[in-house]
Amino acid sequence: MIDLFFATLSSLLTLQHMGYMLAGVSLGLVIGVLPGVGGIAGLSLLLPFLYGMNETSALAMLIGLLAIVPTADTFTSILMGIPGSSASQATVMDGFPLAKQGQAARALSAAFAASMIGGLFGALLLTFAVLVASPIILSFGSAELFMLTLFGLSMVGVLSGANMVKGIASACLGLAFGLVGAAPATSEYRMDFGLLYLSDGIPLVAVALGIFALPEILDLLRGGGAIAQGAPLGKGWYRGVSDTLRNIWLTLRCSGIGALIGAIPGIGGSVVDWIAYGHVVQTSKDRSQFGKGDIRGVIAPESANNATAAGALLPTLLFGIPGSGSMAIFLAAMILLGIQPGPGMANENLSVTYTIIWSLAIANVIGTAMCILLAPGIAKLTAVRYALIAPFMIMVICFAAFQATRSFADLMALLAMGLVGLFMRRFGWSRPAFLIGFVLALGGERYLYQAVQFYGWGFVTRPLVLVIGAITLLSIYFGLRGTKVGATKIESEGSAAASVAQRMTPQIVFTLVTLGAFGFAIQQGLQVSFLAMIFPVSVGVVGGLAALLLLVQQVRGPVAAGSANFDGEANATDGGPWRFLFWFLGFMAAIGLVGFFAALIGFFLAFLRIIARSSWLQAVLLTAGAAGLMLGLANALNLVFPGGLLQEYYDLPWPFR
Repeated sequence: MIDLFFATLSSLLTLQHMGYMLAGVSLGLVIGVLPGVGGIAGLSLLLPFLYGMNETSALAMLIGLLAIVPTADTFTSILMGIPGSSASQATVMDGFPLAKQGQAARALSAAFAASMIGGLFGALLLTFAVLVASPIILSFGSAELFMLTLFGLSMVGVLSGANMVKGIASACLGLAFGLVGAAPATSEYRMDFGLLYLSDGIPLVAVALGIFALPEILDLLRGGGAIAQGAPLGKGWYRGVSDTLRNIWLTLRCSGIGALIGAIPGIGGSVVDWIAYGHVVQTSKDRSQFGKGDIRGVIAPESANNATAAGALLPTLLFGIPGSGSMAIFLAAMILLGIQPGPGMANENLSVTYTIIWSLAIANVIGTAMCILLAPGIAKLTAVRYALIAPFMIMVICFAAFQATRSFADLMALLAMGLVGLFMRRFGWSRPAFLIGFVLALGGERYLYQAVQFYGWGFVTRPLVLVIGAITLLSIYFGLRGTKVGATKIESEGSAAASVAQRMTPQIVFTLVTLGAFGFAIQQGLQVSFLAMIFPVSVGVVGGLAALLLLVQQVRGPVAAGSANFDGEANATDGGPWRFLFWFLGFMAAIGLVGFFAALIGFFLAFLRIIARSSWLQAVLLTAGAAGLMLGLANALNLVFPGGLLQEYYDLPWPFR
């Protein structure tokens, strides 16, 4: 076995195979830097090229792309505050504040080092787990998966700041949004307003970009300067690596968490970064800097999300059960190459398995080196006036959100979720808790139904369920430790008190709207059968009680907006971000009228001339660059531009159609 292990490595270390791996890594780097595109699109792009390819070369190219995407998506998460993918959402919490403090170099190098260690650790675990992990994976049934969902929700206690009531209400609001559409058990529709678009629920890409990206873009525009607000980028490349090595046990723990969660189909990378982030906050004595720029808040999720890829390969290889959306495409690629996944991957096809493992390890090293080499140039974006960067970010998030279902409704969903995120950010509601609730909603509902159907309500007494339940209780305990539950009074006098009191009115209105949303969830739940009713009614009741308690606190007097670590209230004295929101609305309206490409050109020229105060030459050059980027991306990935009413009446040439 040892001989086969190293023989596989020698067959992989050829110029041809390494060239294919480098091609996969390079494409993965581009895919990772573009927010919302993700590994699924990249792997799908490679599928047509696999026909007739050598098995080893094809696997090297596929794994090269798969390994680097969770590393490359760190760029936008740290530099722009925009999650590069669903697996890099938690990195925004501390990575982006570090960039604004002029420590982008430190944050990026720490993230890349943690990603490489996580990837290598995951590959090492995969090497041994292929032979021994089968019974462990098979022991996770629907009951255990439901308990893991509750474990994910237990992170709410960590991500709520000083006001646990807001945290619970935020998570329940996310759960309610996640339950829109057909119930998994009965296919009955809930909260869809009779719209075909909502029958399959709200796409995760639109939710993630709307909740996190749009509010940050508007807030940075309001600031008027660069992301790093006059602070130098710093020369912290070595310091970031040193931070990771100094926290090596944290890195390895989170890598183990990532590999374990990744190996369980249905949980996946959408929540593992939050679990790792919650873990580091729970186990840290000093939590004061989390959300403000604690380097541990970058290291934990980045080491976990890279190890997740190795974990997700386990069920994919051994059982033919994809552990994530990317793994589903990888599974299709294996079948295209004539490789049959299953138990045989641990014996007669062990050489193929070792090829995948070695490719994963080498690709992580190559990808990390490429990211570090490119990072100094990319990191300089934080010193550029944000008014010059913002239209590019708006363009990318709109284009990425549209690819979810390729419907104009994707853009409307992005706008709606952006408004929700904007209010949550302003009033101190936990956006991470919301996102965790959204991601876990349908999966948790499905697992509960299956557990009850297979085992009855006695599923709670299964041994592994009890173990996970105990871990969840410990998680809640550590989350509550050091956190004050309830409201923290703000003691002010005179005009200051009046000013604070005036700001309470919008908060109360938002809480009332949220309370109405929970009431709507209950009303919709009561109209369907019992199996489809349990989750929405439970979420509505718990969330409604939390919102009602928060409303009582707000009416009695000003309360803390939450922790400053997590989306504290902004003191708006300049009209807030609303005037920039109108620009976004105008872009949406223009897309609906003349289509994406024509609206893009008009939006860029107007925005750069009026808001960024660019010269005509600079505005035209930047607009041409944006148009060229979109054309290249759409052509390479076979993506579609959103159309408008103009395209309904006239047969325009590409790219205007």
